[in-house]
Amino acid sequence: MNREALVLGVGSTRFGRLDHSAGDLAGLAAHEALHDAGLTPADVGAVFHATVSQKAIDGQHMIPGQVALRPHGFAGVPVVNVENACAGGATALWLAIAHVRSGLSDVALAVGVDKLVCADPAQGLAVFDGAMDVAHREPTLAALAALSEPLPPELRVDGDRSVFMEIYASLARAHMQRFGTTEAHLAAVSAKNHAHSVHNPRAHFRRPFTTDEVLAARRVAWPLTVPMCSPVSDGAAAAVVTRADFPHDDSAVAVLGSVLLSGTDRAADDVGQHIGRRAALAAYERAGLGPRDVDVAEVHDATAFGEIQQAENLGFCPIGDGGRWSASGASALGGALPVNPSGGLESRGHPVSATGLAQVFELVTQLRGRAGARQVPGARIAVAENGGGLYGIEEAVAAVTILGRTR
Repeated sequence: MNREALVLGVGSTRFGRLDHSAGDLAGLAAHEALHDAGLTPADVGAVFHATVSQKAIDGQHMIPGQVALRPHGFAGVPVVNVENACAGGATALWLAIAHVRSGLSDVALAVGVDKLVCADPAQGLAVFDGAMDVAHREPTLAALAALSEPLPPELRVDGDRSVFMEIYASLARAHMQRFGTTEAHLAAVSAKNHAHSVHNPRAHFRRPFTTDEVLAARRVAWPLTVPMCSPVSDGAAAAVVTRADFPHDDSAVAVLGSVLLSGTDRAADDVGQHIGRRAALAAYERAGLGPRDVDVAEVHDATAFGEIQQAENLGFCPIGDGGRWSASGASALGGALPVNPSGGLESRGHPVSATGLAQVFELVTQLRGRAGARQVPGARIAVAENGGGLYGIEEAVAAVTILGRTR
């Protein structure tokens, strides 16, 4: 038996403020992925279902996958419930790939869904509070803030916001102080991603911004402004994974590398051991490829700084040069290596557990040559990076998936 894996089908809802329940969103994405693969629920040997909102907001603390998917035809099939913060979707995919490679099933389905838009916005933001060590919240935030010089009073911002915007702001300030990254670099990333999203009909936001508009927008946590930050979104995405010798046509995409790692207690200045860097190097090794082989990437830009950091970790530019590299136009459509042609989390949206699979949806679409106005010409190798949570000074979990065109 060939134990290599293919992504045979993908599906995704539109992201945004949606009227459907989380279960219906999951069902829509799952059925689109199966239809794309030419299969039915009866062909699925196992389902890996990722969510946080059904637990935190709906109170469905247990069996959320079974509750969400049985009404949509997934009765009897094993359903494994996954929670890995913002990397839940990529973790579900990693499990589906491992399941198929182990020979346990010919077909596995990964589904990620979250419905985070609430009547009380604070309830949606509160979900993110649990994505860090809650017993050491204040010492953790203080340690992150201490990575750079104290923030002057005139740059401080009051008001409700996700704790992760404070976290990203602290990491961005440390990067700025050490490597010379600027607010203009962050704004260039944001403007680029919002420009990409104009061509994505499934994106939460599709409005273009200039860099000046990004810089002039309402500040969230210095140096971050609203357009630099991902919105709270609803949505679902899914992928069908099969073994390589399962019957397929030339629209199937090969899984060349799939890595999931947890963080370590590294020193703050040991950037070469960042979890994202370690995951990228491991994925490249398994794929027998390197950064220069990559044609297109989707990375976890929960803020514009996240894209800068992950472009460095993935080896698209030297460590510390991500801001300048992005501002040069290299990561834009038409540039040397387009990053987040979907619009990324900043404008496509971020329904947490769906995000990693939405990245795969975009990259499979790119590798098939079906992305329309946002198509990267001749794309053959694609990389997705999806991070989740915070433990210490970096993500608690990181996933890197490398996909390749089969035809």
